[in-house]
Parts: sequence; structure tokens; C-alpha cells
Amino acid sequence: MIKVLLADDQRLVRAGFRSILEDEEDFDVVGEAGDGDEAVARCRELAPDVVLMDIRMPGTDGLEAARRIAGDPRLAAVKVVILTTFDLDDYVYGALRAGASGFLVKDTEPEELIQAVRVAARGDALISPGITRRLIAEFAGRVKVPEPSPRLNALTEREREVMRLVAQGLTNDEIGAHLVLSPATAKTHVSRIMTKLDVRDRSQLVVLAYESGMITPGWLGG
Repeated sequence: MIKVLLADDQRLVRAGFRSILEDEEDFDVVGEAGDGDEAVARCRELAPDVVLMDIRMPGTDGLEAARRIAGDPRLAAVKVVILTTFDLDDYVYGALRAGASGFLVKDTEPEELIQAVRVAARGDALISPGITRRLIAEFAGRVKVPEPSPRLNALTEREREVMRLVAQGLTNDEIGAHLVLSPATAKTHVSRIMTKLDVRDRSQLVVLAYESGMITPGWLGG
């Protein structure tokens, strides 16, 4: 079962998401929160696999809540998926940098929501990878001169190659097919990269790849 926490200041929005998710046999909506402080507290209490987090809430917002969750070693396994109206602003980009696994637009189709939560729970890929990559590119592209990260020196050439593919939104299966590796080997490479770079999530690998100049917005597909 995938345990889900719903964090949104609108009760009707939470009820809608609960209705969609609880129709699936592999989801268990373990709790709800109306603001960021409550979301963090409920995460510590309930240890959900995935938090669907509204980015704009009164008091402590979704960005700060995501940062607190990402910074708490006890919540290392919790994946935060930001819910947004798709405003391309630094607020959303900041959420990804703070440790969120990605984001979904609030008017996403039920089937896409269900699939996104499953993907987030297994940590296999970014949420809505095409949209997330475009968002990251939007802001990473504003950096005139990317600053190479010394942390990247710890990577082997193969690991750099794998990281570039992660940054393009490929899953482990797709990375394996591209490099003629098994999905398990691709997953091992990704795990080692995250350990070496001290990042908790594939989305943070993507942000680092853009900000360091390892990959540029011009590499993006549609």
C-alpha cells in the first residue's frame, strides 16, 4: 500500500483527491493537513510515502514545509509532490530545489494523478517530467554562466552519462535501454550518484545538472 498525506488549505480540494485515490486498491490516504506546519507534523506522526502538497497555503506554505521535510533525516523516505496552478515562478522552482520530488498541476486528469503518485512513491522518475524539465530550464536558463559544482568531480564518466539522462527525464528502464544496461544496473548507478552528491531525489539531480552546466535547456525535448 502507498500511504498518502493530503496537504491543502481547501477542504474540497482534499476531498476530491481523497476520492480519486481511495478508489485505487494500492492507495491509503492516511491523513490530511490544512497548512504547512500541520503537514510537517502529520508527516512525522504518520510517515506517509507521498505528500501531495499545495504550494500556497496560509501561515507556513508548501515551500517551507517541503524544505523542512527534506531536511529531516527521520523523513528521508517521504516524497513531496507540489500541487500548483502552473505559475512559472521562482516559488515553484524553489520547491524543487528545496527537495520536492516534482509537481503536478491541480487540474491534472485523475489517471495522471494516480500514476504520478505511484511514480513518486517508487522514486523512479520526476512527476510530469516534461513540464518539470521545462520549468527547471526556464530558470536555469537565466543563469548566464553556470557554476560547475566541485561535487561532480566525484562522478565517473559513466555516472555523468547516467546523470545527464536522468536530467532529460528518462526512467531507469529508459536509461538502461539507452546505455544497453539492465534496469537494475541503471538504478544502481542512479543510487550511487545520489549518494555521492548527497541529494535525496532525482529532481535535485536534475536541478544540479542544469545549474552546474552539465546539461543546458537546449537539450530538452518537447
